[in-house]
Amino acid sequence: MTDSPYIYDTSKPHVKEKTFEIVRELPGSSTRYIKSLFPIFTWIHYYNLTWLISDVIAGITVGLVVIPQSMGYAKIATLPVEYGLYSSFVGVSIYFLFATSKDITIGPTAVMSLLMGQTIDAILKVNTNYTNVTIAATFSLLTGLIALVLGLLRLGFVVDFIPAPVVAGFTTGAALNIAIGQVANLLGISGVDNKQATYLVLINTLKALGRTKFDAIIGLIGLLFLYTIKHGSSYLSRRYPNREKLFFFFGIARNCLLVVICTFIAYLLNMGRTTSPISILKTVPSGFEHIGSPNLDRELVSLVSGFLPGISVVLILEHVAIARSFGRINDYKIVASQELIAIGATNTFGSFFGAYPATGSFSRSAIKAKSGVRTPLAGIFTGALVIVSLYFLTPAFYYIPNATLSAVIIHAVLNLISGPAYIKQIWKIQFWDFMVFVLGVVFNFFFNVEIGIYVSAGVALVLLLVRLARPRFHALGRLEIASSGSKQFTYVPLCPMFQTAQSPPDGVLIFRFDESLTYPNSSYVEDQIVNYVKSHTRRATSNSEKVSDRSWNDVSSDYENKAIEMSKLPKLNAIVFDFSAVSTIDSTGVQALVDIKKHLEKHTGDVIEYHFANILNENIQRALIVAGFGEPEQKKLLIDVGITEVPSDEEASDITPDEIDIPKEPAKLTVRKKYLHLSLHEAVTAATNGAW
Repeated sequence: MTDSPYIYDTSKPHVKEKTFEIVRELPGSSTRYIKSLFPIFTWIHYYNLTWLISDVIAGITVGLVVIPQSMGYAKIATLPVEYGLYSSFVGVSIYFLFATSKDITIGPTAVMSLLMGQTIDAILKVNTNYTNVTIAATFSLLTGLIALVLGLLRLGFVVDFIPAPVVAGFTTGAALNIAIGQVANLLGISGVDNKQATYLVLINTLKALGRTKFDAIIGLIGLLFLYTIKHGSSYLSRRYPNREKLFFFFGIARNCLLVVICTFIAYLLNMGRTTSPISILKTVPSGFEHIGSPNLDRELVSLVSGFLPGISVVLILEHVAIARSFGRINDYKIVASQELIAIGATNTFGSFFGAYPATGSFSRSAIKAKSGVRTPLAGIFTGALVIVSLYFLTPAFYYIPNATLSAVIIHAVLNLISGPAYIKQIWKIQFWDFMVFVLGVVFNFFFNVEIGIYVSAGVALVLLLVRLARPRFHALGRLEIASSGSKQFTYVPLCPMFQTAQSPPDGVLIFRFDESLTYPNSSYVEDQIVNYVKSHTRRATSNSEKVSDRSWNDVSSDYENKAIEMSKLPKLNAIVFDFSAVSTIDSTGVQALVDIKKHLEKHTGDVIEYHFANILNENIQRALIVAGFGEPEQKKLLIDVGITEVPSDEEASDITPDEIDIPKEPAKLTVRKKYLHLSLHEAVTAATNGAW
């Protein structure tokens, strides 16, 4: 044991020295910050032919999926199909400059498209002076700027406040909304407003089943075709593992293959006809005809501002969650703040192309990963394929059946629904996580995506605050554990689960908190400790047995017996606080400790030793020292109820263990006793003077 009573060095650097240090490091820090904005420069010089071949294959493979999906998603967003292609092109083409994930594909997604469609519909009900396209481009610009600012300020950690059940809940609810909303188009039924609440769309679709048209044959057969190819290619891959790659790419191309086949069939059906017997896309403009500055009209900005929080949350959360997922799967680390810069730049730049908000797509990212992508540069080849489709394939897009696009959309979004295994898992792990998930699905189903997000995220936040404000609190004892050689102990809560645990010696209490000590919980912690101590230790002077002398707020019915029982309890001498779960302590938390000290010393009528174990950092130590803890201010041997004065060295030699009433002879006190400790065992040993 060192002579210092502290764990960490208590000296602090002078403000002037700290300022000079910051100024000296500023040029280097600025350079590192600018370089961090463009991660491409950390790997591009290693680029080689092997990587190029893999990226080309992956990029083209994703492109075959992006083209039909983005057109379908644009229809969900109530936009012409070409705007889905614009969003896809910008997303895949510039992401590589800022990417920290090789797998992510940015573009239109099912959830964002649904939210965009509902939002546009809500705005047009208030003001019809703006077009769907204008509103969508404005959202792209503003959400992009929000994400960009958050990323530049390195605030990517904000997404950590949205738990996984919230994401799963609104994703599942949105997937159900989209799938049910596309049934009418799949069957060729017109007149069903799929922007209403999901349950209303379902009811109206069921009522309109009698209006089913010839489109249903193309739509249902197309959906059956997609699932047949999906499961068939998966089965053949397992059956013939040496041809796994061939079947994989065949399965991936199923969307594009279906669109080609159905477009050809629609072309044949329309030969020699002036009107089409089925619903088709018709004219799709070629190239980038809608490039221009987004509208920043003050009235429009005012209209969209109320919807920005919900759309920004989905934009950021969906992207970062997917990026982290693929980072874990493929063993690399993504930087959340940098990913915010990526989607911020993508959407800001995309707004000048007429794009609507784009974010990371799970299905296309999964395809990209399985295709063997090596670097983010694969997005360039996907973008090239989108450009080819915009400039050379738009005449063929004329005949694409709407029922086919609905089949592609339903096939894609049903994979987003959380399965029974996940629901069963969160039910077993945490009931409240399950409830958050259910609320997200239910409010999506009966209202809309935005309300579903707000409700589930709000409930999750309330639960988090409750956990912070009402942390679990334990009084500890010790439990002997099996070991070879000397006895080993672990400290456990004094509860029925650990019936064989030994309580600390009389006069010593050990407490553990399960959260940091901060302003939301400090009052609660103070009350818990004071109440526990008062119910387990006696007062300095015995309570009068006269009812007339009782305190006005003592409402116990058996006052006299209570006073007698309390007088039999041991006197408090020392408290050990286990700070193993306390990573921070603020001024309110420190004040709570000071108030505890005042209450308990008034209760005991004596000075009490306060020991703090498992102090995790020097900031906690500094806070405790400022509050007056950690110094040997006690004037008494506080472990023993019978000793009232600290004996001198000569007097101590004449005292026997029987006289001081300690089960074993205590260890000799060091010259300077410590009250701040790195381990709980060390703190308990100090508090009991080695007697336990």
